[in-house]
Parts: sequence; C-alpha cells; structure tokens
Amino acid sequence: MMRTVFFISGAEIAFILFILLMVFGADKVPEIARFLGKTMKSFRNATDEIKYEITKQTDVEDIKVDLKKDLEETKSQLNQHKGKIEEGVNKAKEEFENLTGPIKRRF
Repeated sequence: MMRTVFFISGAEIAFILFILLMVFGADKVPEIARFLGKTMKSFRNATDEIKYEITKQTDVEDIKVDLKKDLEETKSQLNQHKGKIEEGVNKAKEEFENLTGPIKRRF
C-alpha cells in the first residue's frame, strides 16, 4: 500500500518538486523551502497559542463553577447560623423584657 502525505503520493511530490525546480531554478528552491518552513512554524505557534487559550478558558470556567458551589455552601451555612443567632437574640430579648417589666410598671 502506498503512503501519502496530505493526500499526495510520493510521485506527485516528486512531480511538484520538479516543476518548482523548472519554474524557479535551483538557486530559489532553498529560499522557497525556508519560507515554507517559517510559515509552517508560525502556523504551528498560532495553533499552539489557540490551544493554550482554550485550555486556559476551560480552567477559568472550572474555577467559576467551583467558586459558585463554595458560595452556595457558605450561604447555606450562614443561613443555618442566622436562625440560631436569631433564636438567641429573641430569648435574650424575652428575658430582658421579663426582667425590666416589673421595673417599668413602677415608673
């Protein structure tokens, strides 16, 4: 089975190189290859940067989800403590009323 690179067989690559050699000459082929190499490198760097940004954005979304979950847990705990504090304040208020009731009646 014949191997292909980018859906181009070895014979087709040889034919393309032959045409390049005939059109541009032997002295220009290294410059063209260098240009193509630099272009491929910059393309690869751009795709790596895009992958990094996507990964970074995904991490930010995970952090947001975790923070929302922690916030909801904290709210729940505060609401539980709020009820206990209100009960304590109401009891203290009743006791204060009971203690000051006779004093208020005298005045």
